[in-house]
Amino acid sequence: MAKIIFYEDSNFGGRYHECMGDCSNLHSYFNHCHSIRVESGCFMIYDRSDYMGFQYFLRRGEYSDYQQMMGMTDCVRSCRMVPMHQSSFRMRLYDRYDMGGQMMELMDDCPNFMERFHMSDIHSCNVMDGHWLFYDQPNYRGRMYYMRPGEYRRYSDWGGMSSRIGSIRRIMDY
Repeated sequence: MAKIIFYEDSNFGGRYHECMGDCSNLHSYFNHCHSIRVESGCFMIYDRSDYMGFQYFLRRGEYSDYQQMMGMTDCVRSCRMVPMHQSSFRMRLYDRYDMGGQMMELMDDCPNFMERFHMSDIHSCNVMDGHWLFYDQPNYRGRMYYMRPGEYRRYSDWGGMSSRIGSIRRIMDY
């Protein structure tokens, strides 16, 4: 069972709220968040309700002042549990909308998308197996996007502000 605890103050102080799964609107539980403890599992946290806005991946651990660690504001409005996946990983990436154009298949991590595929823009994708993170910069840096199994017909479907992808990583380390 996954569990995350949000604290209003740094160093796990003040009011707190425990969550054991997805929550599309955390606003009613706390006004601001300055520290987080992930007791089990992995979570994506979002700065807007309904899993929108900036996304941050957190695995088991303590984040006593996560704002300084990740450059995030004190605004946490929703969270999503990342289910454990223990089999193969596979996704298809396309350079055009609606699964059109050139197709590339990926089954492992890709620290530099441009070096590997000689392109940097992905307009749609189909995640067949596993859970993944897209990053807008190489070497797993920059803004991240959580990719669950399913079809993403345009980059806005995964919350992307543009089609540029710098690196891709499988979520597999619990």
